[in-house]
Amino acid sequence: MAARYGAYNYRRSGYRGNDRNSYYVYGNTVRQMQTAPLRRQQTESRPAQPKRTSRQVVRNRNRAMSISPAYALFLAAAAVCAVLVCVLYLNLQSGVVSRSENVTALQEELADLTEENTTRYNAAANSVNIETVRDRAMNEMGMVYAAQGTVIEYDRPAGDYVKQYSDIPENGVLAMSSDVSR
Repeated sequence: MAARYGAYNYRRSGYRGNDRNSYYVYGNTVRQMQTAPLRRQQTESRPAQPKRTSRQVVRNRNRAMSISPAYALFLAAAAVCAVLVCVLYLNLQSGVVSRSENVTALQEELADLTEENTTRYNAAANSVNIETVRDRAMNEMGMVYAAQGTVIEYDRPAGDYVKQYSDIPENGVLAMSSDVSR
């Protein structure tokens, strides 16, 4: 064995330590390594005998492997409930999707109607000539512009609107309480 290591020393770079079989050979020829076969650890060669188990252990194993009818019924009910929950979830999910599609369709319809309404409003506003309206109001209906002194200002009452049943007085006061001092 010493001869083998000595013959290759000038051409190899080996690893010292546990891995004596791994080394690199320089050159164009690599020699085959001849290693000793690995030793097998000797185990006790006893014939395999079946291990005897007690009756209690066998009975416990059989009991663990069997399912009682009540437990089987419980598992079946749980499976039915799980399937029912899945079906209800899918039903709700399809309802959400259909409502979402309906909302989208209604939003598109609203956008179309808003665009059409804007178009018609602009067409109506453009079709009216303000000069024609002013000329007709002044000449045919007798409208005149307000002159200075013809506009009477008055204090607004507490309500939102005013119904005029009679002429507005000159002082601008519409109603007066009898408790108010003069």
